Amino acid sequence: MTRPIAVITGATSGLGRIAALELARRGYDLGIVARSPGRAEALLAELGEVTGGAARADVFLADLGVGAQARRAGREIAARYARLDVLVNNAGLHAFSQRVTAEGLAEMTAVNYLGPFALTQALTDTLLASAPARIVNVASEASRRAGSIAPAMDLRDTAPYTRRESMALYGRTKLMTIMWTRELARRLDAAKVTVNCCDPGFNATGLGRDLPGSAALRRVLDVLKVGDPRRGAGIIVRLATDPAFAHTTGGYFSVRDARPLRCPEPGRGEDVQRRLWTETESLLAGTGAA
Repeated sequence: MTRPIAVITGATSGLGRIAALELARRGYDLGIVARSPGRAEALLAELGEVTGGAARADVFLADLGVGAQARRAGREIAARYARLDVLVNNAGLHAFSQRVTAEGLAEMTAVNYLGPFALTQALTDTLLASAPARIVNVASEASRRAGSIAPAMDLRDTAPYTRRESMALYGRTKLMTIMWTRELARRLDAAKVTVNCCDPGFNATGLGRDLPGSAALRRVLDVLKVGDPRRGAGIIVRLATDPAFAHTTGGYFSVRDARPLRCPEPGRGEDVQRRLWTETESLLAGTGAA
């Protein structure tokens, strides 16, 4: 019997690593999109150990902060797999100061939103042909700190910011993720592909690795058993596999018992969600990633 296939980004650490291991335990073969060859190899070894070699796993190297690489990884995945059952867009970054990519875009916006958008676009035909399939996007309740959303300007904003200002900007990238999820759900046939997103809650992972003292803080949190990433990974795996969500699309769900959440204002309206989509496609076309 053919094993289902799940592609997951950000799987070499944190929530993604735990979700990847759990999906493998549940009988999925995996496509791992990773930036570091060494960390990808370590994950492959761990997957082999926990599944006794039963799970097949392939690595696709790409920096999701570069749209062209995200798109190229999508093409490679589509060429490798005749079918794709699940796509998990989990990779994320909270940058505490501005960094600009080679494509001239804010790195945090690129990694958290533009790269996943480009990767998903490259895999949409494969997902539709594999019906029923699922897309799971990892968002955050930090989205409620965004304050405002002006798609054309915010997607291209590369102005410097402080550590304190970074929270609103990080939240805006996660608001974009929720808005994109809603718009993508309207554009896809739900009988073929569902798309949902989640808030994984507070997790002691490498997301804030740029923060001074983050390694020491993480060790303290581990000792206190605060921010256990297994909870956050659990909602990701649940949306990816639970039959209860087989026909649910366009939703945003909490780590707390998969409770439905509303898309925060100011990104709730269909018009602004559609505008974000249009501006994103235009921007990616300019970078050659569309």
